[in-house]
Amino acid sequence: MSNVVLETRGLTKEFNGFTAVDSVDLQVQQGHIHALIGPNGAGKSTFFNLLTRFLPATRGEVLYRGKAIGTLAPNQIACQGLVRSFQISAVFGHMSVLENVRVALQRPLGTSFHFWKPASSLDRLNQRAMQLLEEVDLQGFATRKTVELPYGRKRALELATTLALDPQVMLLDEPTQGMGHEDVERVVELIRKAAVGRTVLMVEHNLQVVSSLCDRITVLARGKVLAEGDYPAVSANPQVREAYMGKEAAHV
Repeated sequence: MSNVVLETRGLTKEFNGFTAVDSVDLQVQQGHIHALIGPNGAGKSTFFNLLTRFLPATRGEVLYRGKAIGTLAPNQIACQGLVRSFQISAVFGHMSVLENVRVALQRPLGTSFHFWKPASSLDRLNQRAMQLLEEVDLQGFATRKTVELPYGRKRALELATTLALDPQVMLLDEPTQGMGHEDVERVVELIRKAAVGRTVLMVEHNLQVVSSLCDRITVLARGKVLAEGDYPAVSANPQVREAYMGKEAAHV
């Protein structure tokens, strides 16, 4: 299918006889926000690590825009436009908010490790860095040390650094984890805005986020695909209710 941007075929990961991801076939459509949900231990984060080669697959393949990427290094995959975030906020706490984004902007230029150059040489990146901060409503925090930011704002900053790599497909691992209601609403709107013209695959536990944001949902359980479809179809599936949603589904 020409509109499939990311696909897995029989993707499997085994650890000493334990199968964490079991023959998963997945297709992510261009322009969709696609959620990957499931109970703890379902294999979601392992699956993300396989997509971006932070872990090698035992069997199966990953295709990005129709081409197998299973032999590429994580940085090579990112350079092709498939960029991920992590469950734990990955920002530099003692740098300013602007500097964090500027470091991310350096990566495509190949200048991230030019330590001997004066800081002023990076000033040309400031305008684009500020544009990215405006996209995630952090323009008023540009000079603040990142360690001083509330948790929700740090996750917004992480989204800005992800956008700095100009991703075509964003892989977001638990983007609202540990947030209060107000921060969740803010980050959902930021993801919705960032997704315009892009494709998003996200691991997410918050079912209200999934129901309001995602075009398609894949449910993993014990490493296998249990169900797939839009939210009404998935939430009505008795196996999904039993394996993942439980009583919570009645309140979403």
